[in-house]
Amino acid sequence: MTEQSKAPLKAIAAAIKRHREAAGLSLTEAARRAQIAKSTLSQLESGVGNPSVETLWALALALDVSFTDLVDPPRAGVVIMRVGEGEPVRSEHSDYAITLLAHAPAGSRRDLYKLAAEPGPARESEPHTPGTIEHVILTAGSAKVGPSGSPATLQAGDYISYPGDAPHIFEALEAGTTAIMIHEHR
Repeated sequence: MTEQSKAPLKAIAAAIKRHREAAGLSLTEAARRAQIAKSTLSQLESGVGNPSVETLWALALALDVSFTDLVDPPRAGVVIMRVGEGEPVRSEHSDYAITLLAHAPAGSRRDLYKLAAEPGPARESEPHTPGTIEHVILTAGSAKVGPSGSPATLQAGDYISYPGDAPHIFEALEAGTTAIMIHEHR
């Protein structure tokens, strides 16, 4: 692993520990609330391991912070992200990865992600915090996206908005499926 690829893990490790301590939670209690092993949390806080999307979402909910509070260090000024830059966070259960493009500043209510997925099992998301809305614009390929019980089939260029505080899915139907997602939260 290169020093450049270790940098995001170090930032994630520091953020997890900072938010856990700010919440006044022990490793044991934070792991219990996130329903992950204490050893996993300890490794993540040490910058060891490669956390999945599911693990980071579970930790964000357990620590009562946004997902982006764990994965995005503060930025200032003009930000340019070139194709291929950014650290994707992968799913444990499907060929699905998200890359955070922009974290909402304090007082704002949105985060921006780039999604990449391949055909296979759907990425099944648990409900996010109450009031969350997801907006997805499919940029390439096709996918089933939306509420778990009634997803819509989208083609490149299509847009969907749905409650993110209920179970929802993203299932790539073609190789090379990509999308932009705006995660609006309260």
